[in-house]
Amino acid sequence: MREAAEIEHAGTRVQFCVLGPLTVRVGDHALPLGPLKQRAVLATLLCAPNRFVPVDELTEAVWADEPPRTARKNLQVYISALRRTLAPTGDRLVHGPGGYLIRLAEPELDSLAFQALARSARQAAADGSPEAASALLDRARRLWHGPPLPELRCSEPLQTHAGQLTNRYLSVSEDWAEAALRTGRAQEVVEAVGELVDAHPFRERLRAIQMTALHRAGRRTEALAVFDDVRQGLSRELGLSPSPVLRALHQSILDDEDAGAPAPARPLPALTALPDDAPDFEGRSELLSEVLSQAVGGGSVTVVVGSAGSGKTALALHAAHRLGDEFPGGRIFVRLRTTDGTVRPAASVLCELLAHAGLQDVACEDAEQAGAHWRRWLAERRLLLVLDDAADEAHLRPILPGTGRSAAIVTSRGLLAGLAPAHRLQVPPMTVGEALDMLGRLIGVGRVLCDRAAAERIVTACGLLPLAVRAAGLKLAVLRHLPLAEYADRLTDPRELLDELVVGDLRVRSRVAAEWEELGERKRSVLLGLASMPLAGRFTVDAAAAALGYGSDRALRELELMIEAGAVVSPAGEVTAHAAEYCVPYLTHLYAREVACRTV
Repeated sequence: MREAAEIEHAGTRVQFCVLGPLTVRVGDHALPLGPLKQRAVLATLLCAPNRFVPVDELTEAVWADEPPRTARKNLQVYISALRRTLAPTGDRLVHGPGGYLIRLAEPELDSLAFQALARSARQAAADGSPEAASALLDRARRLWHGPPLPELRCSEPLQTHAGQLTNRYLSVSEDWAEAALRTGRAQEVVEAVGELVDAHPFRERLRAIQMTALHRAGRRTEALAVFDDVRQGLSRELGLSPSPVLRALHQSILDDEDAGAPAPARPLPALTALPDDAPDFEGRSELLSEVLSQAVGGGSVTVVVGSAGSGKTALALHAAHRLGDEFPGGRIFVRLRTTDGTVRPAASVLCELLAHAGLQDVACEDAEQAGAHWRRWLAERRLLLVLDDAADEAHLRPILPGTGRSAAIVTSRGLLAGLAPAHRLQVPPMTVGEALDMLGRLIGVGRVLCDRAAAERIVTACGLLPLAVRAAGLKLAVLRHLPLAEYADRLTDPRELLDELVVGDLRVRSRVAAEWEELGERKRSVLLGLASMPLAGRFTVDAAAAALGYGSDRALRELELMIEAGAVVSPAGEVTAHAAEYCVPYLTHLYAREVACRTV
């Protein structure tokens, strides 16, 4: 029975569905959605809920490369008809800058509910609760009534959206199956994955799950037959051989002679888990080369240091995507904080890593023992770890590679001075050219070229920091009517800048505020004293001493502590301490000024 994503509207249940045929229901009544092109408009909006979809994108979805001269007028007719059709569900369609938006709450649209359940399940798995993860993933699976949008496959953009939805469903199904295997439900997994395998015979993760489930259910011969089927199919259809992961699993089943009883729990193969590369990554060629050269060959730890908004995570991820051939054991990305900036407990991080390693049976409560299991497993492989937003050295030591050829790229706000041996590099602001290129990717190169001077004012006001430039660019991409010069004027006052850098769920202020709170009272007090320095300007120890009311020796000690925490940036080359020039990171400086004004 399919679980409904639903919400009450005026006492009546409302459902929008794209994980199957396009439907809209109010209670038990399905609304008539009109002709094919009108449904294509609605489906395109539902594939980008709560986001303005440009008219050009809607036009492409409906008419591909041959829109009629009346396309814009026809779209207006379809939108008007949809307003009338959807009236029983409330006021849904919004006309805004350059396009249209459909307003939906998470439970109203099945794909949004699906994503929310998948996120909760991933968190449950990371927290070491496979039963809870399995239950949440099972609820997500039951929202599926695919294939998605089958009646609209004539539209290439909608066909692409449908493919993306299908891939998400397959990934969630695989996650569910692995979680179910961890809780001993091998036979249930065998039955559930059979239909998926028929539709996707060359999806190797799914086949690995099928082999593992059959083996654990005491059906070793069938598990081996699955491998033979995959091997022959890949050779015949694609001219390929099974992956090393699948071959290793096949050998492990061959080595198990106990075919008369259900096989003991055996680790699933480790799988690479790396988020998508940042599509608007720009420049940083020297930094990127340095990260790549340190990682190649393995056995290294590289610490990428930067304040909020500097782009350190994007740099680490971009490097990881370039290093696939260097690390045949895989590449794993792990966030060391929760979404609100709280440091994740060591046990939670180790549980996530042990799950990747297939060592789900290892107890995570004892971080030292769990870390020992993880490092033994890691020592036998050549794998790249990307550890994002580390708080301190102690947080990392149970996780980092010891002996062996694995490597780690760690991002951190501070220098992690107690971590040795490690190569450190500081992420500076972008150049003006890099920042303009990034802005052009977001709002269109032509728009930047039309008023390059205003574009330079915008990126300069953003401190040439990727997070701030991205926020400004995304805002301008939505507000297509807004001249760049007018927006640049709005960014002129530093007191208003952080309020302007808000778009959707991207809020620059919240990132900086979280970093500020973590600094602690002593370091915050120093920053408040330095807030009066020229914004983004450099200062000497003597200038800092005067601003803080300290003697120069004490001011130097405080600055060195601030450098270690990443709250003050030091010179790149060697220079005597009293001749050196220091600066406060741009966004941190802005926030310190705001706090200083509030406390006066």
